[in-house]
Amino acid sequence: MAAAPAHPKSAPQKSAPSKDPFAYMEEIEGKRALDFAKAENARSLPQLQTDPRYAGLHADALKIVTAKDRIPNVALAGDGSLRDLWQDQDHVRGVWRTTTVASYRSDKPEYRTLLDLDAVSRAEKANWVFKGADCLTPDDRLCLVSLSDGGKDAVTVREFDAQAGRFVDGGFNLPEAKHNVTWIDRDTLVVATEWTKGDVTESSYPYILKLLKRGQPLSAATEVFRGSKKDVAVAPLVLHEPDGKPAAVFVEQALDFFNTQHQLLTDKGVVKVGLPTKSTIQGYVAGQVAVTLEQDWPEGSSGAGFKEGDLLVLDLAALKADPAHPKARLVLRPTESQAVEQVATTRDRLVVALYDNVKGQVLSFARDGQAWTPTRLDLPKDSSIHIASASDRDNRLILGVTSFLTPTTQWLADAVEGAPEKLKSLPPRFDASRDLVEQYWATSKDGTKVPYFVVRPKDLKFDGAAPTLLYAYGGFQVSQSPAYSGTVGKLWLEKGGVYVVANIRGGGEFGPRWHNAGLKLNRMRVYDDFFAVSQDLIKRKITSPRRLGVMGGSNGGLLMGVALTKHPELYRAVVIQVPLFDMIGYTHIGAGASWVGEYGDPAIPAERKVLESYSPYQNLKKGQPYPKVFLETSTKDDRVHPAHARKAAARLKALGYDYLYYENLEGGHAAAANLNETALRLSLEYTYLTQRLVD
Repeated sequence: MAAAPAHPKSAPQKSAPSKDPFAYMEEIEGKRALDFAKAENARSLPQLQTDPRYAGLHADALKIVTAKDRIPNVALAGDGSLRDLWQDQDHVRGVWRTTTVASYRSDKPEYRTLLDLDAVSRAEKANWVFKGADCLTPDDRLCLVSLSDGGKDAVTVREFDAQAGRFVDGGFNLPEAKHNVTWIDRDTLVVATEWTKGDVTESSYPYILKLLKRGQPLSAATEVFRGSKKDVAVAPLVLHEPDGKPAAVFVEQALDFFNTQHQLLTDKGVVKVGLPTKSTIQGYVAGQVAVTLEQDWPEGSSGAGFKEGDLLVLDLAALKADPAHPKARLVLRPTESQAVEQVATTRDRLVVALYDNVKGQVLSFARDGQAWTPTRLDLPKDSSIHIASASDRDNRLILGVTSFLTPTTQWLADAVEGAPEKLKSLPPRFDASRDLVEQYWATSKDGTKVPYFVVRPKDLKFDGAAPTLLYAYGGFQVSQSPAYSGTVGKLWLEKGGVYVVANIRGGGEFGPRWHNAGLKLNRMRVYDDFFAVSQDLIKRKITSPRRLGVMGGSNGGLLMGVALTKHPELYRAVVIQVPLFDMIGYTHIGAGASWVGEYGDPAIPAERKVLESYSPYQNLKKGQPYPKVFLETSTKDDRVHPAHARKAAARLKALGYDYLYYENLEGGHAAAANLNETALRLSLEYTYLTQRLVD
């Protein structure tokens, strides 16, 4: 389930317009709102859990998500080891652990536990969710471990000694907040947080940056930068040399979700860097800062300038000498069918995951003077390829390769030399022998060709009778590339269903242009793309409205709400996961203020007009052919507030429609705080889809 990206963001709760009869739903822990959620759970869950197929679906889902033969999501550590967070039926919250590369190559690697989240949760009577660890280069011994209560974006941060396997007595310790923090050196952190109550932006993220020395109380930290409450957030970005010495400290002032003022911390204070605000600093290698562009930069070179989607490098020494006038060099300009999906750096190489018509490859760029020469790594074709980890200590990479029907494989590669080595392969979770994958193109309302993938039985009869699940996201430049899903395969494909993934605008499948085409005033293009794919499936007689269901989460949940209200006649089932729904009130709900750059501001008349045209909450009406939808949310979601789903359910109820509703009382934005909750959510969804599309 793709989520609305977590910029440093969630908004203070201002009062909603009094004319909204369901404004009380915006109080997360309010008694009236929680009573509603509990009553809806009690009404809805039996309709699914008493289905005779539910138990089998739940058993299959639980077996897959807690399987011990999954591929560990290992990352390269500075001491040469591998680390991962492992969850299974015995460790539902997870154990952070380490092993050697040599041991990992074996069938039964020997792991050393670093941190047992289940044990810590029991000891501290908490529901801790591991939110990652930022470890100090070059040896990665000292780490800032982030722990979330129940899955919230807000975390506590504690210093942890990975060699000793314990929290550091008297070490760095930040209380619960939405921190943006990282190391400068062993004794210095650069921290943006809510220093005193209310020191947050309108999106509820920090905007005051300070240096914190070891042993100092938070009150003694030294302020180095102060943004504005109108910003989305302020965050530090520290680049290190391979030996661990800090090379540069940047201050990233997010003006909105996509526009960032890059600034450099110098001995004389903070100095603005003359990069476009729609650009991203991706890494540092060989004295060069790698940057991607999300907008054209005509003045960026002496020639014709740079284009959105370009990958550039800037010499760090020259940038420090003249931050206001950076001089960049082009490394890669993608074609119309390509997109830079990821950028990583090793000790000596600049590494790029490049997609061409939503199919992946990895290029390793070597610097030769001012030129950068690419070498393509020998990896499976027609797959999605993800850079899971890159080492600054040497040139090793961990890569994940996946496709719809081939179990995911994990590769160890050297960015400089040698053929990639297959480390692990996921055992098959379902029988894929009867299926095939095809890529089709639909024509959207404005003539744009929109690709989508269809996973279907080889012997499909094109008579419109196939139960079909269509998934899409369409926002925040998040790409939806082919991926192996054991639960989709076991709970849907193996039972004869068709699975479709649409690469609609708003995503990043064709770079920034694909995303930029669906922003703000042009938002309906995203939804038109989705309707075009839906109609193309029906036109090809792959399915029919009676057998077509759709699913999406977060921004994709908003997409589902638009599908429900704009074209209910196309769908028989709609799964709406942790959605945005009230797009007129969204800027004062949860993290909504941070997403104005994506959707537009309801306070601006022209943008409000567009929002009013598609906002699902305001567009729900009586007498429409709405299918019985399934709404899901989480009480602990402090990113996309549960009020959106609650208000959607309450309005559907007031209008007399039938629907299903599930609110997980834990879970955060993933709507599941542990693997047991994940299995529950999946089995509920596929029971609903079976009832609606198969029966």
